[in-house]
Amino acid sequence: MRITLAIGVLGTLVLAGCGGSRTDVSTRGPYVASATGPISRACLVGGRDRANPVLCGCIQAVADVRLSGREQRRGARFFSDPHSAQETRQSDRPRDEAFWDEWTGFADAAARTCS
Repeated sequence: MRITLAIGVLGTLVLAGCGGSRTDVSTRGPYVASATGPISRACLVGGRDRANPVLCGCIQAVADVRLSGREQRRGARFFSDPHSAQETRQSDRPRDEAFWDEWTGFADAAARTCS
């Protein structure tokens, strides 16, 4: 059920509009378009109709605050391979469980910030 929620949150993010910056994701402004990274790139090529540089930049800005570079690269794979998200969520390995907690925290923050 949590995978459905997390994927749903990410899907909602792609359908929403937003603003933000790397240091203060609650600030709306021109900084978002320049927020690039693995999450932003995955968002833009993920095949969602409403994905755009502003939205994907906002999601990336939240990722920059909430996730390490390694976590961002790992999570970016979920955009093209949702099954890997399911495997991570269901894993009993402590490392996967810790990552999933970080990822869902990021998804919740991005949903609040970028909608």
